[in-house]
Amino acid sequence: MTDIDTIMRTAPVIPVIVVEELAHAEPLARALVAGGLRVLEVTLRTPCALDAIRAMKWVPGAIVGAGTVTNEAELGAALEAGSEFIVSPGLTEPLGRAAIEAGVPFLPGIANAGDIMRGLDLGLTRFKFFPAMAAGGLPALKALAAPFAQCRFCPTGGITLANAAEWLAFAPVLCVGGSWVAPKGAPDEAEVERLAREAATLR
Repeated sequence: MTDIDTIMRTAPVIPVIVVEELAHAEPLARALVAGGLRVLEVTLRTPCALDAIRAMKWVPGAIVGAGTVTNEAELGAALEAGSEFIVSPGLTEPLGRAAIEAGVPFLPGIANAGDIMRGLDLGLTRFKFFPAMAAGGLPALKALAAPFAQCRFCPTGGITLANAAEWLAFAPVLCVGGSWVAPKGAPDEAEVERLAREAATLR
């Protein structure tokens, strides 16, 4: 099992994916991987999300994980579907302990110092800064990161092609999460691959 630090360093952008129809999953994953974005976060926001994770895992080179995991039951379902990493919008102690016990790479969401301290108490040092823009943007993360030199971040929420490079230039940011590389609906594979290739060169 790869650790979360390695996963975060695989590419500068982690696509945040909402799959509304299962038939879209595999071609979308294929196009993203072809463009250089191998780490795929499938959000558990749709009824077919778990099946989408199963489908995407067949794509050679794809590292497929589950996002929007909010409790232990969802964690269990995501792992049963074959998720290789877990992303949550926030951090609770029960979810954190369950993820650590499962041995799965875990990227919990944080928005303030208390969240980070809760994570550190659990032995976690890699976090999703979410919702990045609504929580104060890059100035907020710079202020938050200062007392926690051991921590590294993946800002998600409001990140676009236009502002991603600015976030990535901040050393504690290992990658960003973004939905712009995986538009909703039936994937135009050539266009998704182009967007992925562009995103993959951001750092």
